[in-house]
Amino acid sequence: MGRVWDTHNQNFVTPTQLALELQRASYLLLGEKHDNPDHHVLQLAVLSRLAETGKLHSVSFEMMGEESAVSLETIAQQSFVNEDELKAFVQWDEQGWNWEFYGPLLKLVLASGTDIKAGNISRQQMSAVYGDEEIAKQWEFLGAEVLARLTQDINDSHCGMLPESQFPSMVRVQQARDSAMAMSLQQPVQGKVSVLIAGNYHARQDIGVPNYLLEQRSGLQRTDIVSLSFVEVSPEGQSAEQYVEMTSDVPAHDYIWFTPAVSNEDYCAAMREGV
Repeated sequence: MGRVWDTHNQNFVTPTQLALELQRASYLLLGEKHDNPDHHVLQLAVLSRLAETGKLHSVSFEMMGEESAVSLETIAQQSFVNEDELKAFVQWDEQGWNWEFYGPLLKLVLASGTDIKAGNISRQQMSAVYGDEEIAKQWEFLGAEVLARLTQDINDSHCGMLPESQFPSMVRVQQARDSAMAMSLQQPVQGKVSVLIAGNYHARQDIGVPNYLLEQRSGLQRTDIVSLSFVEVSPEGQSAEQYVEMTSDVPAHDYIWFTPAVSNEDYCAAMREGV
């Protein structure tokens, strides 16, 4: 299902070659486009391989926040009659996240005896960060270029329709979420890997979670962190190199796994029509 591009060596690699590279990481970030079922099938395959080889140390999910954290501490001691009980126990947000996509991932990790962590902040925390200008000082290590890129991407993701006055608040929320996801990743023992399941944007080496990991963990090197992005092929992208984004000379992802697009709908056009 698709081909895998190595952004550093600028060549395609086989799934077998990729699997060997991923096992050498201390931290593995598995990106995704949330509504693409192929991405979740491939994530499941990667997690299965790591679990089968005994390499899996812990898995954090963007899709669960502080609301689920306490329950996850005792999930290994629970017995669930059906999936509804499991969803209720972890307080799964079915409005925000399609259980059909993430249920198999969660069940695999649970069955393997691997620790499961909530990666995100709660809605209440998001609201607090949104209104707290002072909190951004703790993330000044990111630098002006990364901050400018985050701001531009916030604008682009809202199709240029977001008032500029909201840019700083939205950037702070993004920073708080990335910082929390980094913090949720357990420091693995030698020879094992801690995994994050999150959107491709959070998994970016140049502006996402890896920067917070490097700040939080003394002695950690960027080469200890591997970012694998699952990306839909677009009609405009004629070569693999065209999909490689970069900020401050840091490629966004280490590997890009290409998949077919589930939809070619112009999201921004739809938004503008609704105004």
